[in-house]
Amino acid sequence: MLLFIFAGIVKSEMENQTIVYMLVLAGLSDFSSLQLPLFLVFLLIYIMTLTGNLLILLLIFSYSHLKTPMYFFLGTLACLDMCYSSVTSPRMLFDLFKDKRTISVQACITQIFFFFFFGESEISVLAVMSYDRYIAICRPLHYMQIMSWKVCVQLVSGVLVVCVVHSLMHTVLLTKLTFCSSHDLQSFFCDLPQLLQISCSDTFINVFLIIISGLLGVVILGVTFYPYITIIRTVLKIPSKNMRYKAFSTCSSHLTVVFIFYSTAFFNYFRSNANDHHTEDKVASVFYAIVTPCLNPIIYSLKNQDIKTSLRKTLQRM
Repeated sequence: MLLFIFAGIVKSEMENQTIVYMLVLAGLSDFSSLQLPLFLVFLLIYIMTLTGNLLILLLIFSYSHLKTPMYFFLGTLACLDMCYSSVTSPRMLFDLFKDKRTISVQACITQIFFFFFFGESEISVLAVMSYDRYIAICRPLHYMQIMSWKVCVQLVSGVLVVCVVHSLMHTVLLTKLTFCSSHDLQSFFCDLPQLLQISCSDTFINVFLIIISGLLGVVILGVTFYPYITIIRTVLKIPSKNMRYKAFSTCSSHLTVVFIFYSTAFFNYFRSNANDHHTEDKVASVFYAIVTPCLNPIIYSLKNQDIKTSLRKTLQRM
């Protein structure tokens, strides 16, 4: 998706190759004894992802003190987590019990579009949340004026529009490629690096757009972390220990989510050009595409005092 640069993937047209319209996914494992344990583990992770994020949305809608810009962005992140996980998990669970995991080229490109869109939207919303925390901590008296509901909706809408356009650019270029029958797609879902590796076409333009996406990812990462320099300075000046703890708790939970998301993405895509490291790439993809959306609600539930208080009230009512 973002920030992956792999050299040597540019190919010239291959001769004597059969053009195919159905691709074969390598899957997570070829060992039949592992199919059921893997299915149960990833089914549990997927259920936890949906349940945790739905619970956050329920709490935000149920309690008036959570109807603030911060929790509006958190609710948006929860929606994106559920959609992002649903792009890959159901298909992966279904394929675990199939001997031959085939997918059409059109369906593969469609999966890449939604994977890009929801993934890019998530990291962009994390950057917006960073700006929101900067305004809340460094300019608290002007917070509601700057972060009005109109501004919040405009920020999220702008992010979604930009991510749609950027994802379409990748998918339109993919429709121009042809694919050969000599190689399987070495992943459990359609991911761009592995898809380009089995293309018979010249992928120079695709790789160039990937480099541009990587630069965009660096910018978004910088926008995400830069406000915390000022935030940390401001928090250290707060005389109240409780206020400092609350501020650091909110910021640390946000930074934890950002660190997990970016670290798994960097590891995955910086190694995606290594043809002899398919197993490592699959493990990294599991953390990046499946595990991370599950961790977001857990981190926010454990680190956010307002969420814990609201959850405790809900459980007491039940």
